[in-house]
Amino acid sequence: MSIEDRAAQWLPEICYEEDDVGLTSKIPFIEVPLSENMPNILFIFESQETGEFEPGPDGGPIPIVDLELHQYGNMNILRDNLPQATYDTVRRALGLEPLQSAVQKGKTITEKIRNNVIEN
Repeated sequence: MSIEDRAAQWLPEICYEEDDVGLTSKIPFIEVPLSENMPNILFIFESQETGEFEPGPDGGPIPIVDLELHQYGNMNILRDNLPQATYDTVRRALGLEPLQSAVQKGKTITEKIRNNVIEN
């Protein structure tokens, strides 16, 4: 079976927890079947009403909607395949800190959490 055939069979679905105390909190997730991999890129339409209306099938007004296609890349793929300086440039373009700085801050936060758990 070709890659195109497999990709046509499984479509990732973006899901959300029903409440804030779930495993992922408010961060969306994709349930990936064992036979599949997380997509390297996701295509998502932005849908935004224009504030204008047009007549619907029954003659009543329906909002006019603009659609714009966005692409979201898997940062793990970029991290593993780009030179470090290029990857950090991409991170900065997205409003993130360079990887080493972010990793160090993450370690500091994790240590504070561990210390707080041990003390309590």
